[in-house]
Amino acid sequence: MPRDRETSALIKRVHSLFVSRRLTLAVAESCTAGLVSHYVTSLPGASVFFTGGLITYSAGMKRELLGVSSETLDRVGAVSEQTAREMAERVRVLCRSDWGLGTTGNLGPDVLEGKERGLVYIAVASEAGTVTRELLLKGSRHENKHAAAFSVLRVLVEAVEA
Repeated sequence: MPRDRETSALIKRVHSLFVSRRLTLAVAESCTAGLVSHYVTSLPGASVFFTGGLITYSAGMKRELLGVSSETLDRVGAVSEQTAREMAERVRVLCRSDWGLGTTGNLGPDVLEGKERGLVYIAVASEAGTVTRELLLKGSRHENKHAAAFSVLRVLVEAVEA
């Protein structure tokens, strides 16, 4: 369990919502590299609702494992709102889950695809639709990874509670 109280409380909220509402969750991660999955499974009982996660760090894996379209990757790149959207939607379908999450971005230290350090896109998908957010994070690589993972879980809770 993370030592940060706010993160711990958020993880507990995710567990509570998904267990009480009998919902399922799947995750497709790039820049967070498994941290979202780690957070979700840091409490016992996650197997009740967490169907699985994929770390698709490279564009090739986003295309091959998730089915993110080549057109999207060629036109707007791996670090884009559309890629995050497709990641969340595809992992939800692939894992037969009620909800899917996607994270992609550039944590730094250098510019990637012409996109600045700290630019992250997150997506939360359900059958009802997909919510995306653009984040411009200013911390270290480690801080940005945590902030991206925390943000996608926060948006998930907001979407489930809406």
